[in-house]
Amino acid sequence: MSRLSRDDWAIAALAALASGGLSAVAVEPLAARLGATKGSFYWHFKARHELIQAALDLWEQRSTADVIKDLEKLDRSPETRLRALFARVFEPEALTGADMALLAHSQEPPVREALQRVTQERIDYVALLLEQCGLPTSVARRRAVFAYSAFLGHLQLRHSASDLLRRSVGSFDRYADELVATLLDQE
Repeated sequence: MSRLSRDDWAIAALAALASGGLSAVAVEPLAARLGATKGSFYWHFKARHELIQAALDLWEQRSTADVIKDLEKLDRSPETRLRALFARVFEPEALTGADMALLAHSQEPPVREALQRVTQERIDYVALLLEQCGLPTSVARRRAVFAYSAFLGHLQLRHSASDLLRRSVGSFDRYADELVATLLDQE
């Protein structure tokens, strides 16, 4: 059997968080799921809060930093990157249970801090793309907040009324196109 890494524990903790919330990130059940001992956990972490932080860091990396990095690799216009971003985040497979679980635990200090960082980074990135599309900075910023609010609403609808969302939206690519057109409307 190979030795588990810190990342293996963080991945397992993120999966537990996604399926059962913050309370599901517990050392003994995770060790059992990983086929490891508590000693393996203590080799990498001093306490549970460090594991939770590692899972939050992993979520932040995967759900925000990696997405932005992938979009920046596209040799396309900012409008095309916006469309690709929204098409990606609105796809049913793209949204994880971690997002909803973290929102449900937003009052817990480490979760609140991670959510604030991620929210800021996501809004900043959308605002940057909107500015690159020609919107004034203040308008781009307001519309980035609007777009992020739409994302959060989409996330909630997917969680509570996924059939209604699927029937109402139809094509998520077309949905993304409509959102980008609305954001770029110069009135």
